[in-house]
Amino acid sequence: MTAPTESTAAAPTLGSEVRIERLSVAYGEHRVLRDVTFTVPAGTTTALVGESGSGKSTLALAAGRILPTDARITGGMVHVGGTELTALGGKDLRAARGRVAAYLAQDAAAALNPVLRVGRQIAEVHRVRDGAGRKEADRLAHEALADVGIADPERVARLYPHALSGGMRQRAIIAMALAFRPELLIADEPTTALDVTVQAEILHLVSRLQRQYGLTVIWITHDLSVVAEIADHVAVLYGGRLAEHTDVLGLFEASRHPYSQALLSCFHSGREAAPKAPFTTISGSPPVGRAPDGCPFHPRCPRADALCAAELPEPRLLSDGHTAACHHLEVTP
Repeated sequence: MTAPTESTAAAPTLGSEVRIERLSVAYGEHRVLRDVTFTVPAGTTTALVGESGSGKSTLALAAGRILPTDARITGGMVHVGGTELTALGGKDLRAARGRVAAYLAQDAAAALNPVLRVGRQIAEVHRVRDGAGRKEADRLAHEALADVGIADPERVARLYPHALSGGMRQRAIIAMALAFRPELLIADEPTTALDVTVQAEILHLVSRLQRQYGLTVIWITHDLSVVAEIADHVAVLYGGRLAEHTDVLGLFEASRHPYSQALLSCFHSGREAAPKAPFTTISGSPPVGRAPDGCPFHPRCPRADALCAAELPEPRLLSDGHTAACHHLEVTP
């Protein structure tokens, strides 16, 4: 795997800047996201990377203000353009959903109602939110399906979700998510369940729509090949903390945090190992529930010492746009 070229990371010029400032989230008494801060430049894509349990989906749900009822934002702010989402409630929050920020789920089959035709589900968005009449809502639904590359949208609109392929279902929920041209699209691993060919088609589709509508995108993934394909910047999360934030070239060519480097080592091992050669792994497992004292990665980190076990490292600015939270960034891996 070679690092992406500069041309693949070129950013669109439209869109709204997204600023996440010291965002913290708790489930009951457990803090699962702690003081996460980074900016997504207007019209670009930032990938959230990390193992399961690192806080990626929690951050995305918090940013879109769609956390489950047992979770709460305990601090921080999310600014999308001129809107502070964390300050909204009631009617203002409902109005912002889908227009300021929209969420693209991982499991399209679960996101769609199995007993309603696909076209009706898309049309319902316009009828409920904008008061569109039936004919107008149906027309908008057909246009939305055509916009996401579905041939013969009138026919597909009459089908139930089970009659669609996985890729077509994913296109349908993309059409629903973009119904009101949101400023921010939050994509929660939407290509994980797709085969590699369909995944490439969906990645290309989202990139086209991003350029067309000036979307700013937060894309959750565990697949670094997807990061190389679509991301302009990368936020590496571990234990609910921001471990490293950099542009995509910085991740592949100059990552500094030991967790980022371990992820890259596993990624390259999986792609480049000889037949029957053991894959590189990260010993141990991510923290579940309460994070350990000090740096959350220290129980698994080869650089860890007493300082790492006792004191939480704050993010350090290494260069323009590149930060990492580690006590020993001067150590050469």
